[in-house]
Order: sequence, then C-alpha cells, then structure tokens
Amino acid sequence: MKLGRILCASALALLAPIAAAQNQLSIATGGTGGVYYPLGGGIAELINKNMPGYKAVAEVTGASVENMGLIARGDSDVAFALADTVYQAYHGTGRFEGRKLPVRAIAAVYPNAVQIVTLAGSGIKSLQDLKGKRVSVGAPGSGTEVNAKALLEANGIRYEDMTVQRLNFNETADALRDGQIDAGFWSVGPPTSSILNLAATRDITLLSLTAEEIANARKLEPVFAPYTLREGTYDKVGNVNTIGIPNVLVVNADMPDDVAHAITKLIFDKTDELIAIHPAAKDTTVEFSLGSSPIPLHPGAIRYYEGAGHKVPDSLKP
Repeated sequence: MKLGRILCASALALLAPIAAAQNQLSIATGGTGGVYYPLGGGIAELINKNMPGYKAVAEVTGASVENMGLIARGDSDVAFALADTVYQAYHGTGRFEGRKLPVRAIAAVYPNAVQIVTLAGSGIKSLQDLKGKRVSVGAPGSGTEVNAKALLEANGIRYEDMTVQRLNFNETADALRDGQIDAGFWSVGPPTSSILNLAATRDITLLSLTAEEIANARKLEPVFAPYTLREGTYDKVGNVNTIGIPNVLVVNADMPDDVAHAITKLIFDKTDELIAIHPAAKDTTVEFSLGSSPIPLHPGAIRYYEGAGHKVPDSLKP
C-alpha cells in the first residue's frame, strides 16, 4: 500500500494526523474511454470523503492484465479487472501460467459486454466476416484483448487471419471513424462513452453472435455468459446477442482487513453515487457480487458481507 512516510518514531504522536492524511491509495482502472476510469474516480471520491486519513487517486492503465501485476507488486492498492483475467491470475493459468498472484476479490461490480463494432455499410455482418479485415482487439494487456482472443479462437479465427491492431477504446473509435480499421472490440459495461461518441458522428453496427458461437466461447472460458445488449443502448442499434463477463474489484491478499472492509462497505452503502457517475453501477449489488466473484474474497470484504447479514458461499472463502 502506498502509505505516507513516517519521519521518526519519536514524533509519531505529534505527527499522527499528518501521517494519516498522507496515506495514499492507488486505484488501477483502464483507458479514459471505458467504464473503469469514471467508476474508479467515483470510488476514489467516496474514499476521500468518507475514509479519514486516506487519499485515493484513480490511475489510467492498460486495464485487466496489467492491473493484476500492479496489485501483485503493490504498485496499486485496488484494481478493476475482468473475471477471466482475475481467475487466471489467482490460479496461475493462461497469461499467468505458472505464476499464482496474491490477489483477492472485494466485489463484483457489473458485467461487461463484448461489443464488436463496425460502421454501417462495411459489409461485416458476422464474426466470420472479420477474416481478412483490419481489426482492433483492444489495448495490449487489456481484458478486452483477452476476451477478443478467446472468442475468436473458440470460433476458429486466428490473429493471423486478420490484420490485428491493439488500440485502446478511444483509439479504436477514432480509427473506425477515420477508416483506418474495419472493426473493433470493446469489452466494457454498456453504454460506453467512446462508442456513444462514435455513434454521434457515424452510423454504426454491432455484430450479434450466434448461439453456436456463444456456446463455443463458453466451452473455452466458463466465466463467459450469454448477454443481450438492449435496443437503444446506442443510436439506431437494435438488440445484440453477445457474451458478458463480470468485472471484479481486486486487492492484494496482504491489504489490512480494516481497509478492505471499509472500501467494500463504501461501495455498497454509496452505490447511488456511483450510478450517478455511470449507469453500469446499477448492477453493483451484493447479490451480483456474491454470485459472480471468480476467486475468494478478502477477509475484510467477507466481514462486511457477513456483518450485513449475507451468506458468503464457501467457494469465496480463502
């Protein structure tokens, strides 16, 4: 944890209020065009207003995969990440093969939708139509890229079958608008600002997945679940069948119990304030959290849930 420096033990009593005010919490999010960054900023604001002695800051990162490393090294204190990335980091599989990271969940906050966007008139109407096209699969090390690669490979499409670019959300939207790519992946809670901004200047299409494509993806990644993006989420876009993945707030296993408890309590006590920042937080409920967390919870978070009268599944206990 990024805690302020205590100058000397003999001055501790005199300087305690100052030292406490310097306690820093870093919240690792993602790019500015997604949901992680505004929600991370909202959580930072809640901490700053309600946890005396702590100052939290939301930081722009490469998102899920990078965030797991930041938590494991102690460079960040709280991080957003997709459930599949969190699962792999905890178990030492996939991108973390052979490296089990000391991560614990405190909450599952909302589900992501894999959104595959192209411009109307591009001729791209299905997942298979991406072959031979210029496609952004998300920022390097992001959960979007992890999800895109899994979905594509589960349905027989390799990176070699496309011209792949690794762009963040805003860069992907700009490249689509300017005709530099043909399609782009987002794995983010809808609606997201970068797609909304693109839809304000261009007519867009989102690809629907078939039942078979969804089933193939779920065989490869059990954390995937069917998800329907509702008509009207984006201008002139109807219902879209795709897959969803829970987003998880993760901390290091060594975070003090009281800090993990206080942050978890803030998130659920002040959810209305997070919804005012982004509608994705409408899914931030204890029920969703306890039903969707892919790894065990931090003991401080368990203390919050049980203290609030909720039963924590045995699978979520360390």
